[in-house]
Amino acid sequence: MKKPLVAIVGRPNVGKSTFFNYIVGKRISIVDPTPGVTRDRVYADANWCGHDFTLVDTGGLDSASEDVFQKNIFMQAEIAVELADVVVFIVDGNAGVTRNDEEVASFLRKSKKPIVLAVNKLDNFEIDKTYDFYSLGLGEPLPMSTLQAKGLGEILDEVVKYFPKQIENEKEESIKIAVVGRPNAGKSSIVNRILGEDRVVVSDIAGTTRDAIDSNFKYNGKTYTIIDTAGLRRKRAVEQESIESYSIIRSMDAIKRADIVLIVFNSSEEISEQDVRIAGYVHEENKPSIVIMNKWDLIEKNDKTILKYQKELEEKLKFMSYFKTLFISALTGKRFNEIMPEIEKVLENSRRRVPTGALNEILQNAMIANEPPYRKGKRLKIKYITQADINPPTFVLFVNEAPLVHYSYLRYLENYLRGVVDFSGTPIKFIVKSKQEEE
Repeated sequence: MKKPLVAIVGRPNVGKSTFFNYIVGKRISIVDPTPGVTRDRVYADANWCGHDFTLVDTGGLDSASEDVFQKNIFMQAEIAVELADVVVFIVDGNAGVTRNDEEVASFLRKSKKPIVLAVNKLDNFEIDKTYDFYSLGLGEPLPMSTLQAKGLGEILDEVVKYFPKQIENEKEESIKIAVVGRPNAGKSSIVNRILGEDRVVVSDIAGTTRDAIDSNFKYNGKTYTIIDTAGLRRKRAVEQESIESYSIIRSMDAIKRADIVLIVFNSSEEISEQDVRIAGYVHEENKPSIVIMNKWDLIEKNDKTILKYQKELEEKLKFMSYFKTLFISALTGKRFNEIMPEIEKVLENSRRRVPTGALNEILQNAMIANEPPYRKGKRLKIKYITQADINPPTFVLFVNEAPLVHYSYLRYLENYLRGVVDFSGTPIKFIVKSKQEEE
């Protein structure tokens, strides 16, 4: 199920960015009394009473402004509303209803989206100042004060009422595969071949897929949901007024909700900085993944070609040394039948549990081969290891003093563990706890 998208709109200096920062729990969006400071889209994940959603702050809308950026700001706000599940429209309770408010309200009514009308700057909760805002035709105006942090809970309670209902046991019933990569890497062609039909649009024009598209299918008796996403370009290559800027939000959300990610590279082009960055997004989210080298049919090959490409991948993706690679052609079907079996293997690895006894035997052998180092005149002592979780496999190390554990030794232990247990295709995590924490 897609994470709901909540867009915040309003004219400049009504407290949109303060509201955004309060809800996400950190200062991300710029707060400044100067109108028009928030020109770009700013987004972050948030949670309210167990409901996860993505919150988007848009630029202040001022039709009377001569700011050259206003055209783009209006267009970005329109895009945000188009993609949003719920819109929070913030107005200034002390200023009353303005002509600008009426223009924005007219646009919002036409959008047919659920609107939550928040009347800000009512620091003393003067309810009578909300009455005039009924004239906007957007339902009940709800009072709040971002400065005093009053009424925000009531606003969020109203927002989550409009979220789609989650299907029971959806996560257990459907395994989600996100397909990501740069534009024109062949993502949609791969999705269509897996589905066995042209369920998503395939085109040579970069950027054809503009939203994350979910499609269900069955394989080996299991239900899968494959998510085709918009091509991820470098930020500076994305036009401000383009709907692509919000498609990126959906693509990033697809990665977060996926059980496994197919990272698609175009074999006929050089591995780019953006390819590496996309792989980095997947790695940072701790998602199992497979690197798909697509368009392999376009490459002139000999018996050393795959080794050459594999070596280059190992160099550029050294931060995720666990990655697995498939060299395929979605156009001709070459090696395409390897994708689903490989997905099953990687998913199995991401869910693998290692008995505590076996883990501690592996740990002892690793420490015999390479003793824990001294730091600050003290020897690191690792007393115990246990597995705490899966997806990704997560291990807890109990040590004498946590600050003595250097990153390089953790990396050594990870490599040693991977040499004994097959965790290929999935990241693994270590949590270090000292004696006091154990007690």
